[in-house]
Amino acid sequence: MHSVKQTSPIAAVPANPVAASAPAPLRRITSAALMQEQREVEIEHNNKIYRLRVTQLGKLILTA
Repeated sequence: MHSVKQTSPIAAVPANPVAASAPAPLRRITSAALMQEQREVEIEHNNKIYRLRVTQLGKLILTA
């Protein structure tokens, strides 16, 4: 009989895979800083204008 050496799938994983591929932390901007005491702002993205609006209930709505 031939003996076959089996390798564990864990052996192929780096010791700390999370640290090796961890993305940079996301930037956080408060809505107050973004809106600057306005109820509506225009945001340009890829040559298109979007409107970000604060509703009467304090929710944010983004429209094209």
